Amino acid sequence: MIEGYQPKIIGFLCNWCGYAGADLAGTSRITYPANIRVIRVPCSGRVDPLLVLKSFQRGADGVLIAGCHPGECHYVEGNYYTRRRFALFHPFLEYLGIEKERFRVEWVSASEGKKFSKLVSSFTEELAKLGPRREA
Repeated sequence: MIEGYQPKIIGFLCNWCGYAGADLAGTSRITYPANIRVIRVPCSGRVDPLLVLKSFQRGADGVLIAGCHPGECHYVEGNYYTRRRFALFHPFLEYLGIEKERFRVEWVSASEGKKFSKLVSSFTEELAKLGPRREA
């Protein structure tokens, strides 16, 4: 871990659950690191893998996608597309020289503000241990 290093996290949060969970954490005064930059998307299924790659290309140390729990998507099956699409993504990241620990897909409901807080905190700690991402 590098002294004073703060990782940059890009978070693609589903409007209905991930973003609402982050909002609940904020309104409930549940603290979490300010390292995350939130991008609100209508559904986690709308996150294109190229957006994730572009985030890393532009200097993100980690990328988080947070969506509704499987079976609870407001767009019926958007999170199933997310799960399927990004299940194959970790080997591709490793091929590009990006550690798989720098990317996460998580399910957070609108009522799980505490879970969102713990998720961002643990992801920040994990990225701090990895250190800054090196360009390949």
